[in-house]
Parts: sequence; C-alpha cells; structure tokens
Amino acid sequence: MPIYDYICLDCHKRFEIYLSYSEYGARPVACSHCLSDHVRRRVPRVRVAKSEESRMDDLAGDFSDPSALAGLENDPQAMGRMMRKMGKELGEEMPPEFDEVIDRLEKGQSPEEIEKEIPDLGGEGMGGADMGMGFE
Repeated sequence: MPIYDYICLDCHKRFEIYLSYSEYGARPVACSHCLSDHVRRRVPRVRVAKSEESRMDDLAGDFSDPSALAGLENDPQAMGRMMRKMGKELGEEMPPEFDEVIDRLEKGQSPEEIEKEIPDLGGEGMGGADMGMGFE
C-alpha cells in the first residue's frame, strides 16, 4: 500500500498514513496525533535523475567558454567551486579526500599547500593528476 504524507492544520504535526489506491480520496483521514480531520496532504520532494549525457552537457555548457577556465590556477576558491560542481554532476560517490581538497580550496588554500599537507593525495583513492585536479 502506498504511504501518503499529511500535515495537521490544527496541531501542525506531520504524519504518514497507508492507504490503498481505492481508499485514497474515499476514506477520511484524521491526524494520528490529535485526531483532527482538518488535515492536508503534503507532496514530498521529487528527485529527478539525469542521464550521464545530460550531466555532461551541463558541464560542457559551463566550460565551453575558455574564459571560464582562465585564472583558475590563481584562484583556489573558484577552482574548488568548479570541482564541487563537477563532482555533483558526475553523480558518483567520491572519496572523502575529494571533499577535503574541495573544502580546503574553497577556504583559499593553494593546491601546492594542500599537496604538502596531504602527501599521499595522488594515491589510488583520489586518482591524482588523472582526475584533472592539477596535483602531481
């Protein structure tokens, strides 16, 4: 049976109820906290899945202008923002080191400083220069 989300307009608490498709709209719904029938259905957030092609098109659009990449090597914060966006668009789970590097870049730390503080950064987990981060 489907689960439906509701909010009580009297006590303002959220609750869920199991209803069959035939019961939905026919069976009265009451708040599970205060038993009021003054309730409203909540529509939960919807997550949209993108195809790999669509994600790559979005990234290509952001970086199709060469000037968008100009100066990144001198601006760690912009590099961090770009890397965070690329990580999200790839839609894959990245290793914890990836997030640590991005956090450091966004705080303004240079790639050279990060590499000195995390010497094994180019190891198996991160991919090093293969990931296009400029770390060698």
